[in-house]
Amino acid sequence: MKFRPCIDLHEGSVKQIVGGSLNSDRAETLVINFTSRQSPGWYAEKYRRDGLKGGHVICLGPGNDEAAAEALASWPQGLHIGGGITAQNARLWLDRGAEKVIVTSYIFKDGQIHEERLRELSALIGRDRLVLDLSCRKRGDQYWVVTDRWQKFTSVEISTARLDFFSTFCSEFLIHAVDVEGKSLGIEANLVRQLGEWGKIPITYAGGVHNWDDIHTINRLGKGAIDFTVGSALDIFGGDGLKYDDLVQALKNPAT
Repeated sequence: MKFRPCIDLHEGSVKQIVGGSLNSDRAETLVINFTSRQSPGWYAEKYRRDGLKGGHVICLGPGNDEAAAEALASWPQGLHIGGGITAQNARLWLDRGAEKVIVTSYIFKDGQIHEERLRELSALIGRDRLVLDLSCRKRGDQYWVVTDRWQKFTSVEISTARLDFFSTFCSEFLIHAVDVEGKSLGIEANLVRQLGEWGKIPITYAGGVHNWDDIHTINRLGKGAIDFTVGSALDIFGGDGLKYDDLVQALKNPAT
C-alpha cells in the first residue's frame, strides 16, 4: 500500500472541492473546502523530496494548463495528470513531464463508454502510460461508473469482468468513491474490499479518507495492494484529520 498524493487544480489554484458539487451548469452549488496559498510547483516539489511518486494532478475544468505544467516541471516523470486528456493532447502532456496520463471524460461521456477511443488512446501512447479513471457511485448494492462531472450513471458496473476488460488497455486505475469524495467522513469500505479481491494491476482509491482508522481499513480490506490518496483531511490542504509529515514517515517505515 502506498500513499499517492494529489494536486487538484481549479481556475489555476490548488483547491480541495467536494467532487459531486462540481457541476458546470450550476456554479452556485460548488463546495470548496480549501484554497491554497501555495503554488502547484510547491506541492510537486514537496512530493518529489519525499519520494511520493505516482501522485496525480487533476485539472478540474478549464484555466489550469499553466498550473499543471508548473507542477509537472517541478517533478518530471513523477506525477500523473488527468482532466481533459484526449488522444489529441495526451502526448503533449507526456512531453511536458507527466509519467502517465489519466483519462476520464474522453472515454466516459454522456453516460456512454467510447471503447473505440480507449483502444485508440492505449495504442497511441502505450498501455504502460495510461491510467483509467473509473470513478463511481453506489446505486442499489453495486457501484457504477459515472460521467459528466460525476453526475450521470453509466451502464458500467465495477465488476471483475469489467476490471479485467479495462485492464488490458491501461496500467493502473484511479477510482474515486464519489458519494464520499471530499467529505472526510469515512471511506466506502465495500468498494475497497471489492477492489482488493480483484487486485491485478495497481489501483489508487480516493474518497472519504479522514484518519488513520480509514487508512488501516484500506490496508486490511485491500490486502495491502490498494494505494490511496488523501485530500481534505490532510493538514497541507487545511484539514485536521491527518498530518502529511506523519503519514509520509509512517509509510516509509511501516513497522511503526
